[in-house]
Amino acid sequence: MKALLNRYISLIAFLVVLIAWEGACRLLEIPQYVLPAPSVIAAAIGDVGLGRWLEHTLATLSVALVGFAVAIGLALPLAIGIVSSPLLARLLMPWLVVIQSTPIVAIAPIIVVTLGAGVLPRVVITTLIAFFPIVVSTATGLASVPPELVELSRSLRASRRREYWQIRMPFAIPYIFSALKVAITLAIVGAVVAEFVAAERGLGYLILFTTSSFKVPVAFGALAILVSCSLVLYGLIVWLHRRLFPWSLGLDR
Repeated sequence: MKALLNRYISLIAFLVVLIAWEGACRLLEIPQYVLPAPSVIAAAIGDVGLGRWLEHTLATLSVALVGFAVAIGLALPLAIGIVSSPLLARLLMPWLVVIQSTPIVAIAPIIVVTLGAGVLPRVVITTLIAFFPIVVSTATGLASVPPELVELSRSLRASRRREYWQIRMPFAIPYIFSALKVAITLAIVGAVVAEFVAAERGLGYLILFTTSSFKVPVAFGALAILVSCSLVLYGLIVWLHRRLFPWSLGLDR
């Protein structure tokens, strides 16, 4: 019984919160436009229709996944360059910190004006949000290799390519996947922020549109779908880590 409780404690806690939420809305008679009950949100999701939900969800996911992929493609080589060259690290790290410190909500309208109102600015915004943790965590992992291993590889005249591929990269795998878990959720946030600025489809656009017309239950339904997408993508990253690199689990502890 105790093992079963430990396994499903998160689900039980979630159900308790839903029940308390439903009860509070009914007992206190909270207006739907302030805080809709879970049952009202579920009914609103059904009223919108599956086809419309799929359209908006796929629009958001496509931007988030493309931005996430671009962030990985840019961050991994850049992290290798930062670790390989102290000069490059001193040159680029301040700029990376500046980019990360700049509120993306503030520069999102500028990006849209500069690049237009298509998909490209939304992908750029998503990439900027997801990019930084992958660079920093990957560089940290690549630099975490014990110095004696690096010296041993160089004494055996191993090439720089073999040093990174066979020594540094295995040590960096846990760091990379930790960063990917963070970045995939940030990619969803970036896609939503971009849709707030300029979009005609997507869950972020739907939240903005429905709240402006006081259809708050639909907005909460879109929010629930966004959270579900983030959880599924996070779980997928965890599954890939365990499936592809089981030997690396716990190396960063």
